[in-house]
Amino acid sequence: MKLGSLKEGGRDGTLIVVSRDLKRAVRASAIAPTLQAALDDWSNTAPRLNALSESLNAGSAAGAFDLDMDKLASPLPRAYEFVDGSAYLPHVERVRRARGAEVPESFYVDPLMYQATSAGFHGPRDPVIVPSEDYGIDLEAEVVVVTDDVPIAVSAAAAAAHIQLVGLVNDVSLRGLIPAELAKGFGFLQSKPRSTLSPVLVTPDELGTAWQGEKLHLPMRTWINGKWFGQAECGVDMQFSFAQLIAHAAKTRPLTAGTIVGSGTIANEDTTLGASCLAEQRTVETLRDGKPSTPFLKFGDTVRIEITDAGGASIFGAIEQIMRPASPG
Repeated sequence: MKLGSLKEGGRDGTLIVVSRDLKRAVRASAIAPTLQAALDDWSNTAPRLNALSESLNAGSAAGAFDLDMDKLASPLPRAYEFVDGSAYLPHVERVRRARGAEVPESFYVDPLMYQATSAGFHGPRDPVIVPSEDYGIDLEAEVVVVTDDVPIAVSAAAAAAHIQLVGLVNDVSLRGLIPAELAKGFGFLQSKPRSTLSPVLVTPDELGTAWQGEKLHLPMRTWINGKWFGQAECGVDMQFSFAQLIAHAAKTRPLTAGTIVGSGTIANEDTTLGASCLAEQRTVETLRDGKPSTPFLKFGDTVRIEITDAGGASIFGAIEQIMRPASPG
C-alpha cells in the first residue's frame, strides 16, 4: 500500500491511502488521523489500511478523490527521529581521495551515521528555503525506510522485520557551512536545514523483486532545471543494508515508531551513471580536471527526484522543488 498526508488537520496532516498509480486517494481518518498515529499502533492499523488500499485500487473505496500533489504535506510532516547514514562508500572514497586522505578501515565494517533534522519536512512540492545562496545549496537524493518500534541492541537479522515503509528524501545540505561545523568535532547543525520526503511512502511488498536484502534495486533519477543529472543504482555499491543501518542506530537505544533511517546519497563506482548530489559531481570533476565546474544551486533553480518501476511508472511520486530565499524574520 501507499500512504501520504494532506495539508489539513493540523501540523501533522491528515493520513490518506493512495492508489498504486498515484491518481486517487481516500482519507484514512477512521483508522488513524495521522501516519504517526498509524505507526504507533501499526500491528492493528496496518491490516485495516491495507484493506482500504485494496478497495481503493479496486475502485470501490467510498469517499475516494483525485490526488493533487500540490495539496500533499510530507507523509510524515515531522518525525521523532531521522538518522541518516552514508552507506555508499564510493562517494566517501572519492571525497577523501580528492583531498589526499585514506578511508579508515573501520568505515567498511561500521556505518557512518548522524542525527538529522526531523522536527519538520517540506512537502514534496514545497520550495527549499535557505537564507543565502552563499551557503552552497545542494540536493542529496536518498532512499529512506520508516520503522515501527525497534528494541535496543536489535540484531541486523531481526531489524529487517521492523522496516514498515520505504520512500525517498531530498536531504538538503549547505556545503559552504559543513567544513567549519565538522572542524569543531561536534557534527552538523546549521549545515543541515529541513529536508523533503517523497509524496508517498510505500510498504516493501509494493516494490516486488526490487526490494531484496533490505536494499532497493532501482535507479535514483534526478534532474536539475529539467536537465538530466543522474540515475545512480540504489542497489549497487551499498555497503550496508537498511537492516544493518537500523541495528547500528539501535545499538544503545530503542528506536521509536516512525523513525526515519536514510541511506545517504546514492553513489556508484561507475560515474557514467551520474550523481545524486552536487558535491559528488564536483568531486568527480576535481579528480578528473583538477577543479570543479558544476555550481551549487541558486535561487530559482529546480530539482526533481524520482524512482520508477521497470515499466516506467512512478513508485513514490516525484519530489519537485524550487530554491527560494528565506524571508527576513
